[in-house]
Amino acid sequence: MPLERMLRQLRETCGSQAAAVVSRDGLVIAGDMPESISRETFAIMCATILGAGMTAATELRVSSPSHIVLATKETRIHIFEAGPRALIVLVAPPSRDDAEIRNALKPILEEIRREIG
Repeated sequence: MPLERMLRQLRETCGSQAAAVVSRDGLVIAGDMPESISRETFAIMCATILGAGMTAATELRVSSPSHIVLATKETRIHIFEAGPRALIVLVAPPSRDDAEIRNALKPILEEIRREIG
């Protein structure tokens, strides 16, 4: 199943407001985002956040993060490592718990690893 369609399905399964597969250097590979969002800025900043988390972990001499959550009053921005070349970002309501998010993303992560590596 194409990544774009899988990302659109997250609206139903997770109530997502936006979802994207992003390269480690901040390019959108696939996305389901409102027109009001700058895809490029969103992707670059999410890749930067994951990179900053990795740098902070290295300084602490702990393992790199595989999941970062940015929490606001209205939403949660989940950034997941999706292999050596990509990450997946999901913007979901705060009422969705991590287990529910991980379960919904599992088939997409598998597809990303197959397609991108």
